[in-house]
Amino acid sequence: MSFQIAVMPGDGIGPEVVEAAVRVLLKIGEIYETSFSFKTHLIGGAALKAHGVPLPQETLDAAMQSDAVLLGAVGAPEFDGNPPELKPETALLQLRKELGAFANLRPVFLHPPLVEASALKPEIVEGVDILIVRELTGGLYFGTPRGVEANAATNTMRYSTEEIQRIANVAFRAARKRRKKLHSIDKANVLEVSQLWRKVVRQTASDYPDVELHHMYVDNCAMQLIANPRQFDVIVTENLFGDILSDEAAMLTGSIGMLPSASIGGRAGLYEPVHGSAPDIAGKDIANPLAAIASAAMLLRYSLELDDAAASIDRAIAASLDAGYRTADIYRGQGRLAGTTEMTTQVISRLTRA
Repeated sequence: MSFQIAVMPGDGIGPEVVEAAVRVLLKIGEIYETSFSFKTHLIGGAALKAHGVPLPQETLDAAMQSDAVLLGAVGAPEFDGNPPELKPETALLQLRKELGAFANLRPVFLHPPLVEASALKPEIVEGVDILIVRELTGGLYFGTPRGVEANAATNTMRYSTEEIQRIANVAFRAARKRRKKLHSIDKANVLEVSQLWRKVVRQTASDYPDVELHHMYVDNCAMQLIANPRQFDVIVTENLFGDILSDEAAMLTGSIGMLPSASIGGRAGLYEPVHGSAPDIAGKDIANPLAAIASAAMLLRYSLELDDAAASIDRAIAASLDAGYRTADIYRGQGRLAGTTEMTTQVISRLTRA
């Protein structure tokens, strides 16, 4: 088997963590006799510097022609003053939209050795295992009209029945494979969009009688994620709410550097760590590569259907943490402090065939 992977390192620590993920995939290729072809393309601030746009046509074309896209991070302070269309982050929104990747999957799993790294008490976070399903190509980030006037600005939240139904189906199917419980998050007491969201999710639930459905307001969900996170199995919500809640949930795991993501549903899946470009630590070999490596596992699972290979990566990450290796963001004075390169090497050394 041979697969074409478009690699987009991006900005800040992006190139470092993507290099780590590629090293892991190359080893997986050896173990499972699978060939990966990696071609690197510019995106974000790096593309702005070279081409004057955050998403060059060449990069977009490569993504559309690949089996999957592996991305690092975008964002650089030097572009903060740019208009929206020339900000590095715009590349991500455009890429997701063009790929048709409407479903963002963000697993929030606390590895047992990292219980002490969480900001919350062990009795609250032990056993946390949540999948957040975020709608990715609608809502405030894409709704029209939008714009800035002299003394006002406008963004529009808009969802169609079809958009809600397709993301709900993804979430119900995911819940069916897990613990069969789904929380749909909205603001139906205030927003008409959320009232439609709740109605459509409730209607979709009739196709999944084996899945227990709960509705929850977004502000209550934000509180419950801290007070009682173990009540959640799968969470489904719209774009903006999902963006905020998934970053909040990241802290349950000890660090945002632990969270991978998959954006699926379109021509090619897009896989990236949840964390940002972190320019303050770029080039220092201290960034946590585990989120990018776990994103590579999701790439194998969701785009290439190589479940055994994906499971091998997941096991190797867990075994490296069990052995006491910690990057700076999850180090709490115990175990062995490891840099980006060493942590990657430890994971690779523990890769075995399922």
